[in-house]
Amino acid sequence: QVQLVESGGGLVQAGGSLRLSCAASRSISSVNSMGWYRQAPGNQRELVAVITSGGSTNYADSVKGRFTISRDNARNAVYLQMNSLKPEDTAVYYCKLTLYSSYWGQGTQVTVSS
Repeated sequence: QVQLVESGGGLVQAGGSLRLSCAASRSISSVNSMGWYRQAPGNQRELVAVITSGGSTNYADSVKGRFTISRDNARNAVYLQMNSLKPEDTAVYYCKLTLYSSYWGQGTQVTVSS
């Protein structure tokens, strides 16, 4: 069993920045894929960004150039730096770890005001 705890969400004005953190209860050095997803009210959960153990990244088109995903294996953590935030980025953001099974955090709310 793996526990994931997200933090760093909050209320920010459009154009602002936030940095989300995801702390894992176990080593992530052998975990190939870790990612951030988000779910806005009435919408399905969608991929925001993913990073592999080798450092390769992939982003949703809607966040390319504004968001950056990174991982720190020594700290068992994954981060999402979000810049130039827009009201449409408002959602609950979830961290996901895939290792034989998929594990999700409890989510952190991000609200961007116009």
